[in-house]
Amino acid sequence: MILNQWYGILDAKEVKKGKLTGVTRMGEKLVLWKTTDGQIACLADKCCHRGASLCHGKYTEAGVACPFHGFVHDASGKVVLIPANGKNTPVGDRYKVKLYHVEEKYGLIWLWYGDPLAIKPEIPFFEVLRQDFVYSGFSETWPVHYTRAIENQLDVIHLPFVHGDTIGRGNRTLVHGPVVTWDQERLTFYVHNVFDDGQTKPMKPAEMPDYEKYFSLQFQMPNLWQNRISDQVRIVAVFAPIDEEHTHIYIRFYQRFFTTPILKDLLSPLTNWSNRHVLHQDRAVVIRQLPIKTELNMGENLVPGDRPILEYRKRRAQLKGEYSGKSE
Repeated sequence: MILNQWYGILDAKEVKKGKLTGVTRMGEKLVLWKTTDGQIACLADKCCHRGASLCHGKYTEAGVACPFHGFVHDASGKVVLIPANGKNTPVGDRYKVKLYHVEEKYGLIWLWYGDPLAIKPEIPFFEVLRQDFVYSGFSETWPVHYTRAIENQLDVIHLPFVHGDTIGRGNRTLVHGPVVTWDQERLTFYVHNVFDDGQTKPMKPAEMPDYEKYFSLQFQMPNLWQNRISDQVRIVAVFAPIDEEHTHIYIRFYQRFFTTPILKDLLSPLTNWSNRHVLHQDRAVVIRQLPIKTELNMGENLVPGDRPILEYRKRRAQLKGEYSGKSE
Protein backbone atom coordinates (compact mmCIF):
# COMPACT_ATOMS: atom_id res chain seq x y z
CA MET A 1 0.00 0.00 0.00
CA ILE A 2 1.02 3.61 -0.47
CA LEU A 3 1.58 5.42 2.81
CA ASN A 4 0.07 8.76 3.78
CA GLN A 5 -2.95 8.53 1.51
CA TRP A 6 -6.71 8.70 1.95
CA TYR A 7 -8.26 5.39 0.89
CA GLY A 8 -11.98 4.97 0.31
CA ILE A 9 -12.74 1.79 2.26
CA LEU A 10 -16.50 1.52 2.81
CA ASP A 11 -19.85 2.87 1.76
CA ALA A 12 -20.98 5.08 4.64
CA LYS A 13 -24.26 3.15 4.87
CA GLU A 14 -22.35 0.05 5.93
CA VAL A 15 -21.62 1.57 9.34
CA LYS A 16 -24.94 1.84 11.15
CA LYS A 17 -25.85 3.65 14.32
CA GLY A 18 -25.76 1.45 17.40
CA LYS A 19 -23.97 -1.43 15.66
CA LEU A 20 -20.40 -2.62 15.24
CA THR A 21 -19.00 -3.25 11.77
CA GLY A 22 -16.02 -5.54 11.27
CA VAL A 23 -14.04 -5.50 8.02
CA THR A 24 -10.58 -6.24 6.72
CA ARG A 25 -8.93 -3.39 4.86
CA MET A 26 -5.29 -2.75 4.00
CA GLY A 27 -4.56 -6.21 5.32
CA GLU A 28 -5.71 -5.25 8.82
CA LYS A 29 -8.83 -6.24 10.73
CA LEU A 30 -10.87 -3.21 11.79
CA VAL A 31 -13.92 -2.47 13.88
CA LEU A 32 -15.99 0.63 13.10
CA TRP A 33 -19.02 2.26 14.69
CA LYS A 34 -20.83 5.58 14.96
CA THR A 35 -20.30 7.45 18.20
CA THR A 36 -23.13 9.22 20.01
CA ASP A 37 -22.21 12.49 18.25
CA GLY A 38 -22.40 10.84 14.81
CA GLN A 39 -18.67 10.53 14.16
CA ILE A 40 -17.10 7.34 12.80
CA ALA A 41 -14.72 5.50 15.12
CA CYS A 42 -12.25 2.94 13.82
CA LEU A 43 -9.95 0.72 15.85
CA ALA A 44 -7.85 -2.38 15.35
CA ASP A 45 -10.19 -5.35 15.80
CA LYS A 46 -8.14 -6.89 18.60
CA CYS A 47 -8.73 -6.41 22.30
CA CYS A 48 -5.59 -5.25 24.10
CA HIS A 49 -6.24 -7.77 26.87
CA ARG A 50 -6.21 -11.20 25.21
CA GLY A 51 -6.72 -10.53 21.53
CA ALA A 52 -10.45 -11.18 21.14
CA SER A 53 -12.28 -9.73 18.14
CA LEU A 54 -13.94 -6.48 19.20
CA CYS A 55 -16.39 -6.41 16.29
CA HIS A 56 -18.11 -9.41 17.87
CA GLY A 57 -18.52 -7.50 21.10
CA LYS A 58 -21.19 -5.08 22.23
CA TYR A 59 -21.77 -1.46 21.25
CA THR A 60 -22.16 0.92 24.21
CA GLU A 61 -22.35 4.69 24.41
CA ALA A 62 -18.88 4.62 25.94
CA GLY A 63 -17.43 2.56 23.10
CA VAL A 64 -17.08 -1.12 22.25
CA ALA A 65 -17.17 -3.80 24.94
CA CYS A 66 -15.01 -6.85 24.29
CA PRO A 67 -17.06 -10.08 24.07
CA PHE A 68 -14.49 -12.01 26.13
CA HIS A 69 -14.04 -10.05 29.37
CA GLY A 70 -16.02 -6.86 28.83
CA PHE A 71 -13.13 -4.40 28.49
CA VAL A 72 -14.67 -1.19 27.10
CA HIS A 73 -12.60 0.68 24.50
CA ASP A 74 -13.57 4.26 23.66
CA ALA A 75 -13.32 5.92 20.24
CA SER A 76 -9.64 6.73 20.83
CA GLY A 77 -8.80 3.07 21.49
CA LYS A 78 -8.24 3.59 25.21
CA VAL A 79 -9.80 1.17 27.67
CA VAL A 80 -12.11 3.08 29.99
CA LEU A 81 -13.48 0.15 31.98
CA ILE A 82 -12.12 -3.22 33.13
CA PRO A 83 -15.11 -4.92 34.74
CA ALA A 84 -13.01 -7.38 36.75
CA ASN A 85 -11.26 -4.45 38.45
CA GLY A 86 -14.47 -2.60 39.30
CA LYS A 87 -15.95 0.64 38.02
CA ASN A 88 -14.03 2.79 40.50
CA THR A 89 -10.58 1.48 39.58
CA PRO A 90 -8.59 3.76 37.21
CA VAL A 91 -7.40 2.16 33.98
CA GLY A 92 -3.72 2.49 33.05
CA ASP A 93 -2.63 4.10 29.79
CA ARG A 94 -1.11 0.87 28.55
CA TYR A 95 -4.58 -0.56 28.00
CA LYS A 96 -5.33 0.65 24.50
CA VAL A 97 -5.57 -0.52 20.91
CA LYS A 98 -4.51 1.13 17.67
CA LEU A 99 -6.66 4.02 16.46
CA TYR A 100 -7.25 4.61 12.74
CA HIS A 101 -8.16 8.08 11.53
CA VAL A 102 -11.30 7.90 9.41
CA GLU A 103 -13.74 10.43 8.01
CA GLU A 104 -17.19 10.14 6.49
CA LYS A 105 -17.55 12.25 3.35
CA TYR A 106 -19.29 12.02 -0.04
CA GLY A 107 -21.18 8.93 1.10
CA LEU A 108 -17.95 7.01 1.74
CA ILE A 109 -15.74 6.25 4.69
CA TRP A 110 -12.13 7.22 4.11
CA LEU A 111 -9.18 5.86 6.06
CA TRP A 112 -5.90 7.73 6.46
CA TYR A 113 -3.23 5.09 5.90
CA GLY A 114 0.13 6.22 7.21
CA ASP A 115 1.65 8.58 9.74
CA PRO A 116 -1.12 9.70 12.13
CA LEU A 117 0.74 12.96 12.77
CA ALA A 118 1.21 13.87 9.12
CA ILE A 119 -0.56 16.88 7.64
CA LYS A 120 -3.53 15.34 5.93
CA PRO A 121 -4.47 16.62 2.46
CA GLU A 122 -8.02 17.12 1.28
CA ILE A 123 -9.94 13.91 0.67
CA PRO A 124 -9.45 13.36 -3.09
CA PHE A 125 -13.00 13.02 -4.38
CA PHE A 126 -13.91 14.32 -7.84
CA GLU A 127 -14.99 17.96 -7.56
CA VAL A 128 -17.86 17.86 -10.04
CA LEU A 129 -19.57 15.05 -8.10
CA ARG A 130 -19.57 16.82 -4.75
CA GLN A 131 -22.93 18.46 -5.42
CA ASP A 132 -25.99 18.24 -7.71
CA PHE A 133 -25.43 14.58 -8.62
CA VAL A 134 -27.33 11.65 -7.11
CA TYR A 135 -26.09 8.07 -7.24
CA SER A 136 -26.95 4.42 -6.89
CA GLY A 137 -24.60 1.49 -6.79
CA PHE A 138 -23.47 -1.92 -5.62
CA SER A 139 -20.30 -3.63 -4.46
CA GLU A 140 -18.55 -6.98 -4.62
CA THR A 141 -15.26 -8.67 -3.75
CA TRP A 142 -12.71 -9.87 -6.31
CA PRO A 143 -9.91 -12.35 -5.49
CA VAL A 144 -7.14 -10.07 -6.79
CA HIS A 145 -4.83 -7.38 -5.44
CA TYR A 146 -6.29 -3.92 -5.83
CA THR A 147 -3.67 -3.00 -8.45
CA ARG A 148 -5.06 -5.62 -10.82
CA ALA A 149 -8.60 -4.34 -10.41
CA ILE A 150 -7.47 -0.75 -10.97
CA GLU A 151 -5.41 -1.53 -14.06
CA ASN A 152 -8.41 -3.16 -15.68
CA GLN A 153 -10.12 0.24 -15.62
CA LEU A 154 -7.02 1.89 -17.12
CA ASP A 155 -6.92 -0.58 -20.00
CA VAL A 156 -8.14 1.07 -23.23
CA ILE A 157 -7.43 -1.80 -25.62
CA HIS A 158 -9.50 -4.61 -24.12
CA LEU A 159 -12.98 -3.24 -24.85
CA PRO A 160 -13.82 -4.98 -28.18
CA PHE A 161 -12.57 -8.31 -26.86
CA VAL A 162 -14.07 -8.39 -23.37
CA HIS A 163 -17.13 -6.18 -23.92
CA GLY A 164 -18.08 -6.97 -27.52
CA ASP A 165 -21.81 -6.91 -26.78
CA THR A 166 -21.78 -3.90 -24.44
CA ILE A 167 -19.36 -0.96 -24.21
CA GLY A 168 -16.98 -2.52 -26.76
CA ARG A 169 -19.44 -2.76 -29.63
CA GLY A 170 -18.16 -1.68 -33.04
CA ASN A 171 -14.95 -3.74 -33.10
CA ARG A 172 -12.81 -0.60 -32.64
CA THR A 173 -9.54 -2.45 -32.13
CA LEU A 174 -7.09 0.21 -33.39
CA VAL A 175 -5.96 2.54 -30.61
CA HIS A 176 -4.78 6.11 -31.16
CA GLY A 177 -2.56 7.49 -28.42
CA PRO A 178 -3.77 7.31 -25.76
CA VAL A 179 -2.87 10.71 -24.34
CA VAL A 180 -2.18 10.70 -20.60
CA THR A 181 -1.96 13.81 -18.42
CA TRP A 182 -1.33 14.31 -14.72
CA ASP A 183 -2.73 16.97 -12.39
CA GLN A 184 -1.00 16.37 -9.08
CA GLU A 185 -2.19 12.84 -8.16
CA ARG A 186 -4.96 12.65 -10.78
CA LEU A 187 -4.38 10.84 -14.06
CA THR A 188 -6.60 11.68 -17.05
CA PHE A 189 -6.44 9.57 -20.19
CA TYR A 190 -8.06 10.36 -23.52
CA VAL A 191 -9.35 7.48 -25.61
CA HIS A 192 -9.78 7.38 -29.40
CA ASN A 193 -10.28 3.83 -30.63
CA VAL A 194 -11.41 3.16 -34.22
CA PHE A 195 -12.22 0.28 -36.54
CA ASP A 196 -9.08 -1.12 -38.18
CA ASP A 197 -9.55 -0.68 -41.94
CA GLY A 198 -6.11 -2.12 -42.69
CA GLN A 199 -4.76 1.26 -43.84
CA THR A 200 -4.97 3.58 -40.83
CA LYS A 201 -1.91 3.74 -38.60
CA PRO A 202 -2.26 4.50 -34.89
CA MET A 203 -1.41 8.08 -34.00
CA LYS A 204 1.17 8.69 -31.32
CA PRO A 205 0.14 10.96 -28.42
CA ALA A 206 2.14 13.88 -29.89
CA GLU A 207 0.18 13.53 -33.12
CA MET A 208 -3.12 14.25 -31.34
CA PRO A 209 -3.09 18.03 -30.69
CA ASP A 210 -6.86 18.15 -30.16
CA TYR A 211 -6.93 15.19 -27.78
CA GLU A 212 -9.25 16.90 -25.29
CA LYS A 213 -12.18 16.46 -27.68
CA TYR A 214 -12.02 12.70 -27.22
CA PHE A 215 -13.64 10.55 -24.57
CA SER A 216 -11.74 10.60 -21.29
CA LEU A 217 -11.50 8.79 -17.99
CA GLN A 218 -9.71 9.65 -14.75
CA PHE A 219 -7.92 7.87 -11.95
CA GLN A 220 -7.28 9.56 -8.62
CA MET A 221 -4.49 8.07 -6.52
CA PRO A 222 -4.62 5.85 -4.62
CA ASN A 223 -7.88 3.97 -5.39
CA LEU A 224 -10.58 6.07 -7.09
CA TRP A 225 -11.66 5.93 -10.79
CA GLN A 226 -14.13 7.92 -12.83
CA ASN A 227 -15.67 7.28 -16.25
CA ARG A 228 -16.64 10.71 -17.59
CA ILE A 229 -19.51 9.60 -19.81
CA SER A 230 -21.05 13.09 -20.12
CA ASP A 231 -21.68 16.26 -18.14
CA GLN A 232 -24.76 14.56 -16.73
CA VAL A 233 -23.52 11.00 -16.19
CA ARG A 234 -20.48 9.52 -14.48
CA ILE A 235 -19.52 6.08 -13.24
CA VAL A 236 -17.20 5.88 -10.23
CA ALA A 237 -15.32 2.89 -8.86
CA VAL A 238 -13.64 2.67 -5.47
CA PHE A 239 -11.10 -0.15 -5.15
CA ALA A 240 -10.89 -0.86 -1.42
CA PRO A 241 -7.89 -3.08 -0.61
CA ILE A 242 -8.82 -5.96 1.65
CA ASP A 243 -5.47 -7.75 1.67
CA GLU A 244 -2.81 -8.84 -0.80
CA GLU A 245 -5.23 -11.18 -2.56
CA HIS A 246 -8.65 -9.52 -2.34
CA THR A 247 -10.27 -6.21 -3.28
CA HIS A 248 -13.76 -4.92 -2.53
CA ILE A 249 -15.04 -2.84 -5.44
CA TYR A 250 -17.74 -0.19 -5.05
CA ILE A 251 -19.45 0.86 -8.28
CA ARG A 252 -21.58 4.00 -8.35
CA PHE A 253 -23.69 5.46 -11.14
CA TYR A 254 -23.90 9.25 -10.78
CA GLN A 255 -26.45 11.31 -12.71
CA ARG A 256 -28.19 14.66 -12.39
CA PHE A 257 -31.12 14.44 -14.80
CA PHE A 258 -33.43 12.31 -12.56
CA THR A 259 -32.94 13.64 -9.05
CA THR A 260 -36.40 13.22 -7.53
CA PRO A 261 -36.64 10.13 -5.30
CA ILE A 262 -39.25 8.34 -7.42
CA LEU A 263 -37.46 8.75 -10.76
CA LYS A 264 -34.09 8.03 -9.18
CA ASP A 265 -35.38 4.80 -7.64
CA LEU A 266 -36.87 3.70 -10.95
CA LEU A 267 -33.56 4.26 -12.75
CA SER A 268 -31.33 2.59 -10.17
CA PRO A 269 -32.14 -1.10 -10.84
CA LEU A 270 -31.51 -0.68 -14.57
CA THR A 271 -28.19 1.12 -14.21
CA ASN A 272 -26.99 -1.26 -11.49
CA TRP A 273 -27.86 -4.28 -13.66
CA SER A 274 -26.05 -2.81 -16.66
CA ASN A 275 -22.95 -1.84 -14.70
CA ARG A 276 -22.83 -5.20 -12.94
CA HIS A 277 -23.00 -7.02 -16.29
CA VAL A 278 -20.08 -5.00 -17.67
CA LEU A 279 -18.08 -5.47 -14.45
CA HIS A 280 -18.60 -9.22 -14.55
CA GLN A 281 -17.30 -9.34 -18.11
CA ASP A 282 -14.10 -7.80 -16.74
CA ARG A 283 -14.07 -10.07 -13.70
CA ALA A 284 -14.06 -13.23 -15.80
CA VAL A 285 -10.70 -12.19 -17.26
CA VAL A 286 -9.03 -10.29 -14.42
CA ILE A 287 -9.37 -12.97 -11.73
CA ARG A 288 -7.39 -15.31 -14.00
CA GLN A 289 -4.50 -12.92 -14.67
CA LEU A 290 -1.13 -13.81 -13.21
CA PRO A 291 0.26 -12.66 -10.95
CA ILE A 292 -2.70 -11.28 -8.99
CA LYS A 293 -0.63 -8.21 -7.99
CA THR A 294 1.13 -5.87 -10.41
CA GLU A 295 4.42 -4.00 -10.14
CA LEU A 296 6.34 -1.51 -12.28
CA ASN A 297 8.65 -4.16 -13.72
CA MET A 298 7.15 -7.60 -14.08
CA GLY A 299 8.36 -9.03 -17.39
CA GLU A 300 5.36 -8.04 -19.50
CA ASN A 301 5.52 -7.01 -23.16
CA LEU A 302 3.49 -3.80 -23.12
CA VAL A 303 2.24 -1.95 -26.20
CA PRO A 304 1.65 1.81 -26.77
CA GLY A 305 -2.02 1.42 -25.86
CA ASP A 306 -0.96 0.39 -22.34
CA ARG A 307 0.33 3.88 -21.59
CA PRO A 308 -2.25 4.66 -18.82
CA ILE A 309 -1.29 1.45 -17.03
CA LEU A 310 2.42 2.20 -17.27
CA GLU A 311 1.89 5.76 -16.01
CA TYR A 312 -0.09 4.45 -13.05
CA ARG A 313 2.62 1.94 -12.20
CA LYS A 314 5.32 4.60 -12.35
CA ARG A 315 3.43 6.97 -10.09
CA ARG A 316 2.57 4.25 -7.60
CA ALA A 317 6.21 3.16 -7.49
CA GLN A 318 7.27 6.80 -6.97
CA LEU A 319 4.90 7.26 -4.06
CA LYS A 320 6.22 4.06 -2.50
CA GLY A 321 9.80 5.25 -2.96
CA GLU A 322 10.61 2.47 -5.41
CA TYR A 323 11.13 4.57 -8.55
CA SER A 324 12.97 7.88 -8.96
CA GLY A 325 12.04 8.67 -12.58
CA LYS A 326 9.35 11.09 -13.67
CA SER A 327 6.22 10.32 -15.64
CA GLU A 328 6.50 11.46 -19.23
